Amino acid sequence: MQKLLRLPLLLALLSCLMTMPFQTFADEPSGQPATEQPVKVNANTELPALQKRLDALKQRASTAKADKQFTSLTDDAQKLIGDADKLAVALAPQLTQVQAQLEVLGPAPEPGTLTETPQMVSQRKQLNNSKTLLTTQIEQAKAIALGAQTLSAHISGLRRDALKTQIALNTGSILGEKFWTPLIDPSDKDATRFDDFGSQVSNAWSQAWSDEWRLGTGIYLILALGIGLFGRRGLDKPMNWILPRWLPQGRFRRSFLACFTTLSTTLTLGISMQLLCYIFTRLPDTSQLVLEFADQLVELTYFSAVIAGLGIALLSNSHPSWRLPGIADPLAKTLASFPILLATFIFIFGIIEQLNALVGTSIAATLFGNGLSALLVALNCLIAPIRVNRMRRKMRAEGEQTEARSTVAGLIHLVISVTAFVILMALLIGYIPLARFVTFELLWIGLVVSSLYLLIHFVVDLCEAVFSPSTQSGKILKSSLSLNDRHLSLAATLFSALGKTSLILMAAVALLNGTFGTTTPLELLAKIAEIWGGKGLEGMNIIPAHAVNAVLCLAVGWYVLRSTRRWLDNDFLPKTMMDRGLRASLVTLFTNVGYVLIIMLTLSMLGIEWNKLAWIVSALSVGIGFGLQEIVKNFISGLILLTERPVKVGDLVSISGVEGDIRRINVRATEIQLGDKSTVIVPNSQLISQNVRNATMGNAQGVATIALTFPLDIDPEQVRNLLLEAYNLHESILETPQPSVSFKELGPTGIVLSVTGYVNSPRMVSATRSDLLYEILKMLRAEGISLSQTQTMILEQPHKAVAEE
Repeated sequence: MQKLLRLPLLLALLSCLMTMPFQTFADEPSGQPATEQPVKVNANTELPALQKRLDALKQRASTAKADKQFTSLTDDAQKLIGDADKLAVALAPQLTQVQAQLEVLGPAPEPGTLTETPQMVSQRKQLNNSKTLLTTQIEQAKAIALGAQTLSAHISGLRRDALKTQIALNTGSILGEKFWTPLIDPSDKDATRFDDFGSQVSNAWSQAWSDEWRLGTGIYLILALGIGLFGRRGLDKPMNWILPRWLPQGRFRRSFLACFTTLSTTLTLGISMQLLCYIFTRLPDTSQLVLEFADQLVELTYFSAVIAGLGIALLSNSHPSWRLPGIADPLAKTLASFPILLATFIFIFGIIEQLNALVGTSIAATLFGNGLSALLVALNCLIAPIRVNRMRRKMRAEGEQTEARSTVAGLIHLVISVTAFVILMALLIGYIPLARFVTFELLWIGLVVSSLYLLIHFVVDLCEAVFSPSTQSGKILKSSLSLNDRHLSLAATLFSALGKTSLILMAAVALLNGTFGTTTPLELLAKIAEIWGGKGLEGMNIIPAHAVNAVLCLAVGWYVLRSTRRWLDNDFLPKTMMDRGLRASLVTLFTNVGYVLIIMLTLSMLGIEWNKLAWIVSALSVGIGFGLQEIVKNFISGLILLTERPVKVGDLVSISGVEGDIRRINVRATEIQLGDKSTVIVPNSQLISQNVRNATMGNAQGVATIALTFPLDIDPEQVRNLLLEAYNLHESILETPQPSVSFKELGPTGIVLSVTGYVNSPRMVSATRSDLLYEILKMLRAEGISLSQTQTMILEQPHKAVAEE
């Protein structure tokens, strides 16, 4: 009965719902709808267009390098976010309308209760499909907006990282208002990010100081402060007692103390910071951002501590007599505070830079931190040489003795001053990325060179202490291995050279891999016109590491080659059993190969690919065909002389009427020194293609031969014995083979006797023969024997016959 009563009511409701859409559509043309209709948006075409824009932005972001490209990408990403949000907002009213219509229709009836008309079923299905489509489109629009926001943040990070390499980007002078804006009026986003990070640190500290963790936090805090403040001093006192008692006397004590001071400073400060950070990292609820910041803080502490430790060790104000570099005490005391200040500046502004990268601050805040750190480091590096020069003038005025100035020390002084001035000028004219790059390059190169200087002294002094015959270790090696002092000296030289070479190679790797950049321009000259044309340095895509690495490779390679050549020539090879000529050939060959390798490595560091140098090879081939064949021929001949060694340095040779000693075999020509000390330059090809007399090859002996003519009435046996006696008495004449006298000629002019004796070297023949002639002449006069006189024939013309009368 109740169902029958409800039936008319349901029919009336269905009729109203069916007639409502038709009434709406009928009212629309009149321009007076009952309610305001939402704006129709064609999302089916706009959503794919937005997605294509997002994909295109991602592709452009993956290849962008210049700051202008990042700026354009950021603007496009923000515009995309706005368009996606507008689309989502425009679709929301349509979804609301569809939802209202569905609510009017009500839920679908349960099976077996009431059968809907086909029109109602079709309308409900259509409305549900529209609702699903609109919901999906709104979610897609929001996803595109979220993706664009993520991409914008990623682009900001890429732009922040690119500032480290785009050193030619003019970002504004430090004297401008724009530079100080992040400090005076920070942006809301930066303030929010820093507040969020500060709240995370505050929450971590609150948890660390809670009742559950307070005891451990207090213990770690006390340990960190104790080790950081008193650790190095606590280790310094026992070491001062140990060094004189355990280590042998010599230079090894001071180099060991310097290394220990650097290591103790680094470890105490680093361990102290690790304990402080462990207070937060041990907590279970510490945020990931705080954990990353703690790890970076420890690394920065070790880096800064190494700089401070090296400065303290090299200045050695606590032990002036053990100071490694030759610095006067007043100068060392003047410089005492600068390494600590430098390490402090690096630590503080390194924290700011790392914090900017972690929380994702704006570019303005990043530039502010970079510029301020570069400014303080440059001022520190510029004031230190000024104070040193002022102290030197004061010491000279007071008559005190300053340290002995060297070329290397003066060069370092000049480089630091010029680099600091370049940093300041870059900051003043607005090139903050350039100033940051030069600052960190200066710090890194100074750190590597200082460490190399300290470690080389340590290795050399250690080898000398271990292999010295006067030390306990040297005596043990000498007795156990049956070595003599020469062998120990040779071992000390060899191992110290190996150690220095290894350290130099590691320093070269550190310099090349630790630079703060990626590449440098290979076409600077081509860009000069653009610079003067008004585009400025921003028109160049400068990435600095390749040029810096190439310069470092050239400088380090040249230094290593020169040092190794000097070590081979002066220290190592003279202690071997090689002859002088072989040593000179090895040194020359090593130098030539070294120069070729350095040039190849330098070109590789510049990024020049050898497969792109075909034009150079072609040009060289043409040049060789026309004018370089002689140079190439002499070069190949020089290599043959150095490898086959038909002649070597020190040989007495004779070629084309030139006789003298070979002093040097170069790549193109050979230097021959004559008896009057003049030098003849002979092309190497002549020594290969012509007949050369090598008087000293194979340890040849010299022959001193004298031929004398005596009258026919002398006693040959007496003269023979006299000549042999003169030869045997001379100290240069060898006993084996024995001197001999031969009867050369018997003629009307007299008897010719030739006496022959051997000397150690052909170079001794001339002087020995001269001495023998003096001695023989005195002996002949003493015995009354004269040499045959030259007979002259006088032809007299007969008198002319008297003419017949």
